[in-house]
Amino acid sequence: MIKMISTLGKTAIFSALFCSLLFVSCKNDTSKTDMALPAKTETKVAKEFVLPTWAKAANIYEVNIRQYTPEGTFNAFASHLPRLKKMGVDILWLMPIFPISIEKRKGGLGSYYAVSDFRNVNPEFGSMQDMESLITAAHNLDMKIILDWVPNHTGWDHIWLKDHKEYYTQDNNGNVIDPIDPGTGKSWGWTDVADLNYDNKEMRAAMINDLLMWVSDKKIDGFRFDVAHNVPNDFWEDAKTKILEADNNQFLLAEAEIAEQMNNELFHMAYGWEFHHITNDIAKGEKDVKDIDAWLTKDSEEYKKGIKMHFTSNHDENSWAGTVFERMKDSHKAFSVLVSTFDGMSLIYGGQEEPLDRRLEFFEKDDIGFKDYKYADFYTKLNMLKHNNEALWNGPHGGELVKLADHKNIFAFSREKNGNEVIVMINLSKDNQTFDLTRDIDQMRELFTGIKSNIKQGTTVNMKPWEYKVYSK
Repeated sequence: MIKMISTLGKTAIFSALFCSLLFVSCKNDTSKTDMALPAKTETKVAKEFVLPTWAKAANIYEVNIRQYTPEGTFNAFASHLPRLKKMGVDILWLMPIFPISIEKRKGGLGSYYAVSDFRNVNPEFGSMQDMESLITAAHNLDMKIILDWVPNHTGWDHIWLKDHKEYYTQDNNGNVIDPIDPGTGKSWGWTDVADLNYDNKEMRAAMINDLLMWVSDKKIDGFRFDVAHNVPNDFWEDAKTKILEADNNQFLLAEAEIAEQMNNELFHMAYGWEFHHITNDIAKGEKDVKDIDAWLTKDSEEYKKGIKMHFTSNHDENSWAGTVFERMKDSHKAFSVLVSTFDGMSLIYGGQEEPLDRRLEFFEKDDIGFKDYKYADFYTKLNMLKHNNEALWNGPHGGELVKLADHKNIFAFSREKNGNEVIVMINLSKDNQTFDLTRDIDQMRELFTGIKSNIKQGTTVNMKPWEYKVYSK
């Protein structure tokens, strides 16, 4: 059946807004129910759907192969693995490493998200053997690799378009089209890609077969699914089942923030977009800690399964919304501490440890230019604290967040699990603040100074603008 742009759409559980026409992420609207999830049936997966054990204390690090080194290759990136291991990095999320379509490409090199073949690698990055060597090298260091997968669309010279035009959305005249915003009926502006037709069962099967090749043959450890909110949930149910049948230790991350998808166990982790936007607004002085409190209440009511990925930057934010220095200015390290100790998995965007103080070009070669690694020690301390302190582990493996102050500018909390404890105090404002501590800090060492402290309940704590303190035992 040919998919038409009128009413035969994909699942419409997503936002009426994107921050950009170039894959910039925003909070998704979950109110639409015209394509509801199928009724829950007995799963084919032998084990319970839970976060893989290897991810219980993990962080995630996003890698842009093209921009990571002057060479822009798998082999050149592989030379950074020992450094990243020392920094405490666990999961390497590789932005799409597939060949990029030439037809209708944007810029000189095109978008990584305009894929021409899911079963091969971009020759500019190296050979498939080079990619396999990178996977092996990462695994030898006990690091995991997940691939950025693009299920919503392909490039205009993808191998499917030649022989399987029915795999794609077509207009009333039989012309393949680029992705349409179902809220407006107009193009998103992603003119360098062709929209896939999820009414076609053969296309779905081909997509899953390509996914399974990377799981079974190449031994990758999971996927970050691009535009996961614009793909039907019954496809995700099928894809998840087959992926986990092939390897039950796979890790599945959705570029989406939809409670239904998480509560119905389609993914292990979703984006924490709403929280991210709150932190940006606090940095601008437009919101405060009370907005975090309200979000925590709302999020715990909506999300019963899975975890969130929290971040101060990623490829979309950096290229389209601005660097952490543009968006957060002097507060960027305070928010990095928050997302690293908060309830969820923290993301570091490749280059933040340098630090990356400019927007990377998206469609051209633009080397990060590693040289100083000025913030490497900062991120190492945060990553190692999470590894070594069970209170900060992910999801049910970690401790519950308990607020320690009722203050509009101070976000102070504790987390405790099996005798492991962390206390975090952050001034989320540009002014000096004071608050009265509501519990003892008993012989706990501060992460960044190494000083052991003993502070009694009721003590008035003074904090400088954007100051942070992290105590643990």
